[in-house]
Amino acid sequence: MMMKTCNYIELFAGVGGFHIGLDNANKDFFKCVLANQWEPSVKDQFAANIYKQRFPDDYLINDDICNVKGDDWVCDMMVFGNCCQDYSVVRSNTSSKGIEGKKGVLWWEIIRLIKEMKVKPKYLLQENVDRMLISPSTQRGRDFALILKSLDDLGYDVEWRIINAAEYGFPQKRKRSFLFAWQRNLFDVKDLKEWVFKDGIFATSFPIKQDYEMSLINEYQLMVPEDWDLVEISDKFNKGNKKYKTHKAFENAGCLINGKIYTVKVTADYNGPYTNLGDILATGDDRNLITEDFYINEADIEKWSYVKGHKKIERVKKDGFRYIYNEGSMAFPDYLDRPARTLITSEGNTTPNRFTHVIKDPINGRYRRLIPLELERIQMFPDNHTEGTTDKKRAFLMGNALVTGIVTKIGEELYKRLKDETN
Repeated sequence: MMMKTCNYIELFAGVGGFHIGLDNANKDFFKCVLANQWEPSVKDQFAANIYKQRFPDDYLINDDICNVKGDDWVCDMMVFGNCCQDYSVVRSNTSSKGIEGKKGVLWWEIIRLIKEMKVKPKYLLQENVDRMLISPSTQRGRDFALILKSLDDLGYDVEWRIINAAEYGFPQKRKRSFLFAWQRNLFDVKDLKEWVFKDGIFATSFPIKQDYEMSLINEYQLMVPEDWDLVEISDKFNKGNKKYKTHKAFENAGCLINGKIYTVKVTADYNGPYTNLGDILATGDDRNLITEDFYINEADIEKWSYVKGHKKIERVKKDGFRYIYNEGSMAFPDYLDRPARTLITSEGNTTPNRFTHVIKDPINGRYRRLIPLELERIQMFPDNHTEGTTDKKRAFLMGNALVTGIVTKIGEELYKRLKDETN
C-alpha cells in the first residue's frame, strides 16, 4: 500500500512557514495534524492568532512547549525551526546515567517529545541559523555535535546543508542551516560522498557543483573516543583546540550515517531565474498600503545615511583602554536590482538604524521603508498573510520566519521519494 499522505507536526510554528512551503509542494500529500506556537513573555499571542486564522482546520497548541506532552502524538514527520540557544547538557542528579539539557534549552524539549511518542516520526526537518554549525565560540561545532549525537542515539541518520536562498533565485540573501533526518535504513545510502553531492534530499533539491577535488573534506567518526556520551561532548568537544576560532568541525554540507560523518564545503550550482527586491515591490492597488508613515522625513535622511555608513569611532573601556571601533557600510538606499538583505525581527523599527530596509521608491523617488506585504513577499508568504496585527509585529513575524520557497523545493523532492513508500 503506497503512502497516500505524509502527516506532519509543526513545532515553533510561528505563522506557518513550513505549512505554506509544504502546501505549495503538494497540499494533498502533506497534511499538518498538529502545531505548537508560543511567544514567551507576552500576553498577546499574535503569531498563534494569525496561525489560527490562516489554518483554522489545524489543531494548534498555544502553550509553552515545556508544558506539552508527546504521549499521544502520531505523525510521519516533524518539522521545526527552534531558536538557537546554548545546547549544553549536564548529568542528571537523580541518576548517575541520566543526561538532561540545561533549563530552557528548546532542542532537548524536541528530543523529549520524540522519546515520549509511542512511535517515533520517520522524518525530521529543521531550519536554524547558519552559526548553528560553529557555536559556541569557545568550542566550535559542539552544539551541532550534540544535535547529531542525540539524533544518532535515537536511531536517525542525518544530512544537512547551509542554504543561501538568494543563490537559488529567491528574493533574499538569507543563509540558514537545514537538517533532514530519517529513521536509520529508510534510505539506502551506499556512499556518503555521493549522498552529499548527488543522491541526498538537499543535493537533488539544491544542486551543488561537482568539484570533489576542490572541496574541503572532513571524514571521521562522530565520537573520539567512541564511548563519549552527550555530557562528554558538551564538556570536551573541540575544547582546548588552539585553532578553535577558525577550525570548523562541520562544513556547510554533510551527513551522518550509522555514526559516521562526511562533511564538505560546497558551492551552489544554479542557472535559473532570480528574483530581486525591485521585483516584489507593491504595484497597482497595493500601493494604497504605502501610507505616509512609511516614508522617511527629509530631515531624517542624513541620519539614516549616517547609521548605515562606514564608521571609525574611538571608544574607551571602563579601565581606560582606548580602541577604534570599526563598522562597515551598508547600501543606502537598498539595491533594487539585487535580492533583499536578510530580514531580522527589528525590521519594523522606524527610527534610523542599520538593519531596516530603506528603498528609493521607483514610482515617486521618495525614500521609504518596506510595507508588511513586501516583507511577506521577501519570505515568499502569501500577500497579507500576517494581516491582523500591528505593522511592527508583522515585521517581527517575517524577520522570525523562513523562506517558504526553500521548504517547497525540499517538499517536492520528499514527495517524489515518499509517495512510493509502503506504510
